[in-house]
Amino acid sequence: MATGEAITSDSQTASQQLPNHKVKVKKAGQRACNEKDAKGKFCGGHLKRWFYAKDAVEHECGDIESAWGPDAEVYRCENCKALYLPHPGETKANVAGEGMISVFGLTLPPKENKSS
Repeated sequence: MATGEAITSDSQTASQQLPNHKVKVKKAGQRACNEKDAKGKFCGGHLKRWFYAKDAVEHECGDIESAWGPDAEVYRCENCKALYLPHPGETKANVAGEGMISVFGLTLPPKENKSS
């Protein structure tokens, strides 16, 4: 499964829990974890893109790679380690948006020398 190929069936994926991981589906534009702890408070940790194929602990477990392949788009909470699959309507990979073209990266012609 390539990076651009998101898991298409939300209900099937959300119901398909992995044995060692809590799996949820991100809401549109969601960047913070909404998992509740034992006291009922939200975790609030940042969701970061997780490259699980390079993670040593996950490499021993192997649940995710066997279920979704080596290159699936998965986000993980930095606090509670809950896994989030991308929202099916979101196509952009960068949660910060498109951004602007930098003028500092452009090649400009040299300035003219003034002779006196």
